[in-house]
Amino acid sequence: MKISAKTEYACIAVMELAANKHSNVPVRIRNIAEKHNVPPRFLVQILLQLKGAAIVSSIRGASGGYQLTRGPEQITLGEVMNIIDAPARAGKRSSAAPTVGSSTVGVLTKAWENAERKRQDHLNDITFADLVRMAEEGNV
Repeated sequence: MKISAKTEYACIAVMELAANKHSNVPVRIRNIAEKHNVPPRFLVQILLQLKGAAIVSSIRGASGGYQLTRGPEQITLGEVMNIIDAPARAGKRSSAAPTVGSSTVGVLTKAWENAERKRQDHLNDITFADLVRMAEEGNV
C-alpha cells in the first residue's frame, strides 16, 4: 500500500492531537513538526484541510494551537486518509486501460473494487484511539 507523505503527516498530526486529547491544551504546529521532523509549512496546509473537514479546530492566541473536534475513538484512519487523498485517488485508472470490454476486464475490475472496499473497511475499523493505545503499548 502506497501512502503519500501528506497522508502520513496528516495521520501523525491527528495521532499527536489524539494523544493530547485529555489535556485540553491545544497542540502547537511547531511541537508536532519538531517531534516528528515534519515541515511546518506543509503541516499548516494539512491542518487547514483537516479543519475544513471538521476533524480539527484551531484556537488562536498565545496559548493557541489545534485540537480534535471529536474524540479519537470517533475518528478513523480511513476517514483521515480519505480526506487527504481523495482528490489524488479520483480517476486512478490508466487512460490506456480498456473502458469497455471482455469478461477478463470485468473480472479484474471487480476484483480490484472488492480489494479496495476491503482495504477501506479495514481502515475504517481502526480509530485513532486504537492507534494511540498501540503506540503507548509499544505495538509497532
